[in-house]
Parts: sequence; structure tokens; C-alpha cells
Amino acid sequence: MSYDPANVFARILRGELPCKKVYEDAHVLAFHDIRPLAPVHVLVIPKGPYVSMDDFAAAAPPEMQAAFVAAIGKVARLMGVEGKGFRILANAGDDANQEVPHLHVHVFGGRPLGPMLKRAE
Repeated sequence: MSYDPANVFARILRGELPCKKVYEDAHVLAFHDIRPLAPVHVLVIPKGPYVSMDDFAAAAPPEMQAAFVAAIGKVARLMGVEGKGFRILANAGDDANQEVPHLHVHVFGGRPLGPMLKRAE
């Protein structure tokens, strides 16, 4: 999957589309998902053209990588889910059902989330 500069998250970063912001710094933007799957469902995205965690780890500068990881924890605290628990999820590629070709981490919380995946039979 290659980076598409017209993807929805790139458009949000450029201010072409609105978002309900949770957190922002020089390297990261976090905002509420428009179709939440849990009471807390926030997307954390880097401010750069990275498709996946692999791409990001290989190409993003260290300060951006550190800010991205730190932002996930900040979002959990801001949303009040760090104490009872939360889940982070990043899909990468077709087999993982990545829908937007821009690295994004989902932060889920606010209720028991159940098992991550059903066991293969």
C-alpha cells in the first residue's frame, strides 16, 4: 500500500476536513473517530506521510516516533481510561483491513472490550 496524499487523514491534517480534536502537538494529532466502536474511540495520527507502523519506524525521525508513542498515553489519560484499561490497535495492510493509507492508532476504552481476536479453529 502506498501513501495517498488525498486520504482522509491527510485532508484533516491540512485543515480541509474538520475533526473533534483531543490532543495535538508538533508531531501528532488525536481526534474522536466519527464512527466510534466503544465509548472512547480516538485516532492518533502522525503529522507525516506514513502508511504503516513499519514505514513509520523505518522513516520517521526519532523525535516524531517518541512523540507518537507519548501521545497514545496522553490520550488515554485525557480520556480517563488509563486506570481501568484501554486497547490500542493499528491495522497495516490489506490482510489487517487497513482502510486509510495513513498510519493511525485506535485508542479504545470506556467499557470491557472482550478478547482481542477470536481463536482460530
